[in-house]
Amino acid sequence: MKKRIKFAVLGAAAGLALCAIAPAATAVNGAQAPSVMQIEAVETAAILRQGARGGEVKEVQRRLKQWGYYSGSVDGIFGAGTKKAVISFQKKNGLTADGVVGKATYRALGMNDSYNVLQGSVPSQGGTNGYSESDVYLLARTIYAEGRGEPYTGQVAIGAVVMNRIRSSSFPNTVAGVVYQKNAFTAVSDGQINLTPNDTAIKAARDAMNGWDPSGGALYYYNPAVATSSWIFDRQTITVIGKHVFAI
Repeated sequence: MKKRIKFAVLGAAAGLALCAIAPAATAVNGAQAPSVMQIEAVETAAILRQGARGGEVKEVQRRLKQWGYYSGSVDGIFGAGTKKAVISFQKKNGLTADGVVGKATYRALGMNDSYNVLQGSVPSQGGTNGYSESDVYLLARTIYAEGRGEPYTGQVAIGAVVMNRIRSSSFPNTVAGVVYQKNAFTAVSDGQINLTPNDTAIKAARDAMNGWDPSGGALYYYNPAVATSSWIFDRQTITVIGKHVFAI
């Protein structure tokens, strides 16, 4: 009889333990919290090593080239030359010189979005339409720097111009490549690209990435009141939204 009671108590305790553990996978507000596997997948994708490709690699290359560590093409392909440049940068900055771009190297490079992912701050909404959260944030920074104060439709249109350039063979094919193309955006030249975007700019970035194009397919936009490049006035106008003329 004592054995039966003992087993019954143990079984009840195990049941209580399971009940206590099960709700831990769900956030307080009822939304499903990211699993360990999801977090690990995000972190693995964020770490860059030889063989990686994409906009994050391109941004690493751009920064390393700007600072004199890298002399190859800014093509978004993490090859031997990029690894060598990363190792040189790591040595110079007192980091583990393994040629892998992880948390410490991202932080030293000033790539805060990627650093935050590896810190465990997994984006609540994730990427948009195949683009990473870093791409979303960079596009939002561009929209905010170039068009804050413009009507919402005009802000989405600025984002759409970036997306149209990505799809055009005449421009780079990544968000970072388009935004940081030499002399492409005033906000990059004057440093306003580093301002923190507001929620409106982030929403506009997502709308543009999801296919909304109020610009009508434009590849250029300008404010005629302040534009100084005479060639821009020769572009064919598609539409005008707020203070900006959108053209091809």
